[in-house]
Amino acid sequence: MDFISAIKKGVEYFKGTEGPVRIISHLDCDGLSSAAILTRAMYNEDRPFNLSIVRSLTEDVIKEIASENYKTVIFSDLGSGGLKSINDLLKGKEVFILDHHLFADVELNDNIHFINPLVYKKDENEISGAGVSYLFSKFLNERNIKSAHLALLGAIGDIQAVNGFKGLNAEILEDAKENLDVKKGLRMFGAQTRPIHKILQYSTDPFIPGVTGDEGASIGFLRDIGISLKGFEGPKKLIHLTTEEIKRLTTAIILRRMGAEKNPEQDVIGDIYLLKGEDDGSSTRDLREFSTLLNACGRLGKPSLGIGVCLGDEKSKELALNLLSDYKREIINSLNWFYANRESELIYEKDGYVIINSEENIRDTLIGTIASIISRSNLYKDGTILLSIANCIDDTIKISIRASGYNNGLDLKSVLNKIAKGIPSEVGGHAFAAGAILPQEELNRFVESAKKILDKITR
Repeated sequence: MDFISAIKKGVEYFKGTEGPVRIISHLDCDGLSSAAILTRAMYNEDRPFNLSIVRSLTEDVIKEIASENYKTVIFSDLGSGGLKSINDLLKGKEVFILDHHLFADVELNDNIHFINPLVYKKDENEISGAGVSYLFSKFLNERNIKSAHLALLGAIGDIQAVNGFKGLNAEILEDAKENLDVKKGLRMFGAQTRPIHKILQYSTDPFIPGVTGDEGASIGFLRDIGISLKGFEGPKKLIHLTTEEIKRLTTAIILRRMGAEKNPEQDVIGDIYLLKGEDDGSSTRDLREFSTLLNACGRLGKPSLGIGVCLGDEKSKELALNLLSDYKREIINSLNWFYANRESELIYEKDGYVIINSEENIRDTLIGTIASIISRSNLYKDGTILLSIANCIDDTIKISIRASGYNNGLDLKSVLNKIAKGIPSEVGGHAFAAGAILPQEELNRFVESAKKILDKITR
């Protein structure tokens, strides 16, 4: 059976269920996009449902679901890492897992409908959790094609559009073109909302040597190529530049990146996905900026706002935009803490890997984001493993693992599994970005294990 046939088979099973549906999704951009897609799908079926957003699918969460009266359960953008517990604890329910994360081999009961592209040898970068939820919803009811752009929003949140959409995402893009404009251009975050010099100053993807991180250098860079900082309506944004100015800026960035990257053009020029009906300058116009807005909502504890924005609720959008300022401020504060503490015992730097123990200084829902930003900053040489740690309020710790630049095919989830072996923990994620939750009392044992494993890998 191929992946699409498996989705259609799952849809037929779902159509045979009755009563309210219990939906559990993740708090990041992909998870909130998935939740919005399924919310619209349930409304289109006139099917009552109860939705929860969680930061991770722990055994306690699964036990709570087991104790509830719902007979039909959908996990979106999570579930693969908890297959054994789901299989053992939810025997009396029809369970649909719409996910794209790596999983362990488990012989599943007949009531578990596991819909994951990796089962069918699909590449993990060709569809997100939101994409799986979208295809499930599309085959459930063609009215849900209206949600195609939300599937791509989730994919962008999961860094699946760096060199354009591929495979299943490319097929979903065809469905989404009614709602999206696709243009070639400079792939720089903040084109719709930030002054051009601020875009350059904070650009980590792409990283611009001698410019990123330095406001003065960003201003000087623009002046050197003849681009003024102000226009008729105030500070210039990228969307205000003329065609000639865009050409000059693009050429200057590529030249500045020569020698610092394997392909200096690769991350500079690409497809830009713009949502029709949204005004220029809006945080929901460019899907890349929209994805950050969703992450802000989920990671600052307001996931319902993100889902509301996806579904077009104007009040949710207004509140979410206010939250975005708090999110950016917290990101900056977290990065400032990291740079200020690089010489302290909380940050262990060794050739080949870095262990960052932020304790309570970085929010647990942000630690992965901070690790990703650092991994793209050119601070460490390509392939350096970044293991970051943050305390959670429930006496657990959140672990995130990333690799800087090009990681040469290293499977980071496999690395994290080796480190956590024998330690009570829940590991999930992808080969290129993974995470874990474990009790705080296991921190020292985990760190010692990490040093031993990472010393062997990076030797």
